[in-house]
Amino acid sequence: MLKYLLFVFLFTQVSCQEKRPNFVVILTDDQDDVLGGMDPMKNVRRFIGNEGTTFTNSYVTSPICCPSRASLLTGLHVHNHMTWNNSLHGGCYGRTWRKLEARTFAKALRDSGYNTFYAGKYLNEYGTPSAGGPEQVPPGWSEWHGLVGNSVYYNYTISNNGVPTYSTDLYLTDIIRDLSLSYIENQTEAQPFLMLLAPPAPHQPFTPAPRHQGAFSNVSAPRHPNFNLAVTDKHWLITMPPSPLPDSMLPELDRVYRSRWESLLAVDELVADVVEALDSSALLPDTYLIYTSDNGYHIGQFSQVYDKRQPYETDIKVPLLIRGPTIPKNATDNQPILNIDLAPTIMTLAGLNAPQSMDGRSIKFNVKDDLDRKTHRIEIVGNEETERNMLVEYYGEGRDGTVDENCPWKYDSDNLAQCYPQYNCKCQDARNNTYACLRHIAKRINMKYCSFADSTDFIEMYDLSRDPYELTNVINQVLPSVKHWYKLILSQMLTCKGFRNCDNPLENPKVYG
Repeated sequence: MLKYLLFVFLFTQVSCQEKRPNFVVILTDDQDDVLGGMDPMKNVRRFIGNEGTTFTNSYVTSPICCPSRASLLTGLHVHNHMTWNNSLHGGCYGRTWRKLEARTFAKALRDSGYNTFYAGKYLNEYGTPSAGGPEQVPPGWSEWHGLVGNSVYYNYTISNNGVPTYSTDLYLTDIIRDLSLSYIENQTEAQPFLMLLAPPAPHQPFTPAPRHQGAFSNVSAPRHPNFNLAVTDKHWLITMPPSPLPDSMLPELDRVYRSRWESLLAVDELVADVVEALDSSALLPDTYLIYTSDNGYHIGQFSQVYDKRQPYETDIKVPLLIRGPTIPKNATDNQPILNIDLAPTIMTLAGLNAPQSMDGRSIKFNVKDDLDRKTHRIEIVGNEETERNMLVEYYGEGRDGTVDENCPWKYDSDNLAQCYPQYNCKCQDARNNTYACLRHIAKRINMKYCSFADSTDFIEMYDLSRDPYELTNVINQVLPSVKHWYKLILSQMLTCKGFRNCDNPLENPKVYG
């Protein structure tokens, strides 16, 4: 009898060790962290944040959709996956990307025995005729419901396992929810699964579900110290007129802000329904839930209108909340994280070895103490790897046809883009709005160093520990040795390959493969 019990015990231990977790990743589109973008997300904070860890220093490799999504999927910096911007000629679902698709974390999990499911926006040019059409199903996904093109809420085409389906009047976020719930109902404990849900909210045109219209009618865009502020010490695109924006523009900024919040309410319902479905199917205890966004957003900061594409915190800092079997509950963690870290993290949690060619590194979930997690929020201050230099890249896009003829600007040597009367003709992009930034975070350091590729080699530098709203460019106030050190690190990181090299570009050689 004793031998039998010992056998059962050992068999149970081995079975538990071999059991592989499930993953549900929710990736929103343009959801900011700095301007209160998580305030409407009561269910996300309750079912993921309170039951897991909220990361307070989460950043993206690029403040634009397609490059950021490519980084999340591959664990690679922009200069390594070469998806430079949202256009096809800029690598967004171009030939290079279609070769790299075989190196996503989804493909690795699928090859190791996972069921894999995708629903929602993929890369902006996916499914368009010039990119091969919606009949293509990216490798790594056993069930595929990819949105063709960029985010919309109605009048869209979904590639359902390679079969294009057009809809005019069904709200896309709700369709993604329904597809995910049906998928969960058919899952069992016998085979692990990965789900990636990518709703359109709160991307422009910021369309709420009808049931949520007017929910935040009394809300206004935050008037932080940098709101509608005219500046002279930033890149020329930020200083271009009108600056400040006319008072007549401010109600439009408030409308956009509240509409974004309202469009997120359907996402918040989606999260609650997915958690309930996992719980009802007895899958929740073995499932990691990851909630994040592809980039942030600005609304009125430094007299900009509303968009992303800039190096400021509004645009590059994003929400990140993770819940799962080994994740500390009701905790906050301030370790510096990039979206390229999610691919190796998921692979590691799935029991796989992330390739050394990935530029991201697996997140370390370390608990500082043993406070009662049911009644206290634990602050995790990180470990020996708390210090980090993080690279942010953006390659400005100058496009003919996006400078409205009613605006005074022309498509000239600056290659302006995104210039519309509803923006008071203040352009949102230009070809020389190309930059690389170091986001340097350590125990007593909170710095940003940005170098622009323009005719003046313009540089911006901010000490966010003293200047959280990035009001003062301190590049002419720091020691020459400090400027030289940041310049050297940044130049090395722009060619780094592999996480060891990208974390310590002056010490470790590049990893190829």
